[in-house]
Amino acid sequence: MPELPEVETVRRGLAPVLVGATIARVEQRRADLRFPFPEDFVARLEGRRVESLARRAKYLLAGLESGATLVMHLGMSGSFRIEREGGCVLPGLFQYPRSRLGAHDHVVFELSNGAAIVYNDPRRFGFMLLAEADIASHPLFRHLGIEPLGGALTGAMLARLFAGKTTALKAALLDQTLIAGLGNIYVCEALHRARLSPRRAAGTLALRDGSPTARAHRLAAVIPAVLEEAVEAGGSSLRDHRQTDGSLGYFQHSFRVYGRVDDPCSDSKCAGTIQRIVQNGRSTFFCARCQR
Repeated sequence: MPELPEVETVRRGLAPVLVGATIARVEQRRADLRFPFPEDFVARLEGRRVESLARRAKYLLAGLESGATLVMHLGMSGSFRIEREGGCVLPGLFQYPRSRLGAHDHVVFELSNGAAIVYNDPRRFGFMLLAEADIASHPLFRHLGIEPLGGALTGAMLARLFAGKTTALKAALLDQTLIAGLGNIYVCEALHRARLSPRRAAGTLALRDGSPTARAHRLAAVIPAVLEEAVEAGGSSLRDHRQTDGSLGYFQHSFRVYGRVDDPCSDSKCAGTIQRIVQNGRSTFFCARCQR
């Protein structure tokens, strides 16, 4: 499933074409994806100007001039492509063909600037909905935690979120009510860079008085750095993720631990090897020697 950097790369790819354009025509080719499309979905979008395109956690949020927000989630295999006269946007690095079967193209947005944005989703685990009220109060968003990008994530914030928690650090980082948008890949990578064990109790990042430890400060600096590196690299192309131009992200070539079981630790000062364990049904990759 695409994680935060993959969704952010899609947002950055769509924004130059989508923001400021009017949705001239919508072609909805089926009644549902993971969930049914909203009532009057097409009518509520056609003729509306797109004022903004934001990301919250792993959701894309297109703000419309009507005041409504088009909420889009990629699910496991969803992707967008931008079509212009003469074909699609030229692909970039690590390109290989994504699904082009008409049966997998479920929604087409034709824009006033002549471009078309096509949503393709072979597994149909993605979804789209329209939120009319303040997006922060919507059931999908009102319980989400802080964003790991944008400066809100600090050592003091981690200490406050994790104080008294005996749950494993990795599980706490994946708790979307605490920090929104973090996923399995980037948590594994961040914990290795911060030299913290995924099995460590989350509460150990706070002192008895609630103030942050040095570990909390270190992790708070590493998490956004890993995410920003991944965004700049176009995300990680594992199975289904594609950018909007059809190219593959390449942060997976920088993985230090994820998927590298039995490989030597990438820290030149460490003689350990990468191990795999299962936590809460998810694979965790880490070096038991240098991650404490």
